[in-house]
Amino acid sequence: MNTSNRIVITGIGLAAPNGNNLQEYRNALLTRRSGIVSYDIRYFGKTLAGVCNFDQYRYQKKKDVRRGTRAGSIAVYCANEALADCGLQIETFDKSRIGVYIGITEHGNVETENEIYNIKQFDYDCKTWSHHHNSRTVANNPAGEVTLNLGITGPHYCLGAACAAGNAGIIQGVQQLLLGEVDFALAGGVSESIHTFGIFAAFAAQNALATNDDPTKASRPFDQNRNGIVVSEGGCIYTLERLDDAVKRNAKIIAEVVGWGMNSDATDFVLPNPQRQAECMRKALKKADMQASDIDIVSTHATATPSGDELEIAALKEVFGEAKTTYINNTKSFIGHAMGAAGVLELAGNLPSFDDGIVHPTINCDNLDPACEIKNLVIDEPRNVGKVDVILNNSFGMVGINSVVIVKRG
Repeated sequence: MNTSNRIVITGIGLAAPNGNNLQEYRNALLTRRSGIVSYDIRYFGKTLAGVCNFDQYRYQKKKDVRRGTRAGSIAVYCANEALADCGLQIETFDKSRIGVYIGITEHGNVETENEIYNIKQFDYDCKTWSHHHNSRTVANNPAGEVTLNLGITGPHYCLGAACAAGNAGIIQGVQQLLLGEVDFALAGGVSESIHTFGIFAAFAAQNALATNDDPTKASRPFDQNRNGIVVSEGGCIYTLERLDDAVKRNAKIIAEVVGWGMNSDATDFVLPNPQRQAECMRKALKKADMQASDIDIVSTHATATPSGDELEIAALKEVFGEAKTTYINNTKSFIGHAMGAAGVLELAGNLPSFDDGIVHPTINCDNLDPACEIKNLVIDEPRNVGKVDVILNNSFGMVGINSVVIVKRG
């Protein structure tokens, strides 16, 4: 069997609103612990958000944190955690053969808003503008900060793919390994979105920002009373390598990436197109040489917007029919929408199902919207299904970008 064209996940590093490593995070998902809290941001005021609480000085000096970005700190933390998890001694590896591929929704807004706020205190004198601004706002910054921190000299870049970006990071890492451009990849997605007031203001202007007296109840995918998105920060980075290399160094195999797909709606700036979403899922299934019936868990993108959830369910019904052997869940109900990190965090939350056979639930769906009804939607309580072999992970984004990743038991 040729193992040089099979790509596996051997390590996971993450920072989520309800956990700073996979064990903490998974435990929160199984015990129904939300990471959404009350949040106050300048100009916009009081709102709700998913806020991470990782130790940013664990792998960075104070000087590096000051000079860099929040997204960079998240990426550095997750990359180091992933390396520790996979057991690779990076000092012994050819660092020119390591690639860093990180998905982002947007980057630079936070730093630009901060600088404008600061120069306002000096009557908009541009001489007070930070000389670090350019390096903070370039689109490759989070991936670049990882290479600076770890001394990696291989390729690095970020992939701007809206809320489909986390999956895009994985896909890019897989493809670069298959092409032989690198021998090891750090791939995933990050988001610092909660630190820009603009994203809250824009979602509020669209009537798409969630409100609730209880922050932990705010993110309500599929619920009849859902009223919008909870914006969150976070990150998740995976170590990817060829199966033969992983076997050679006796690495643990968490999962194998067997299928993927990306496409575009080409129909609307914001409103999803369920036909294109269904086509993207079918594209990933074809790449994996699988049928819909082979999928044990579908991790949904559903953001808790009225139209978005309903349209994704329509796409799922088109691909999976009545989903007789496929269980469906949602992670945003716990952590909100982590934008560029959404897909990779949602996949991470489901990966332990390969070991324990449990599908984590969707919470806060107290009154299921009839338009979102689909068989085997796991609500409120975890479901022990005995064995999980294959997971399909959906991530869709604005301006009509769709991404799907399929992984199977390692």
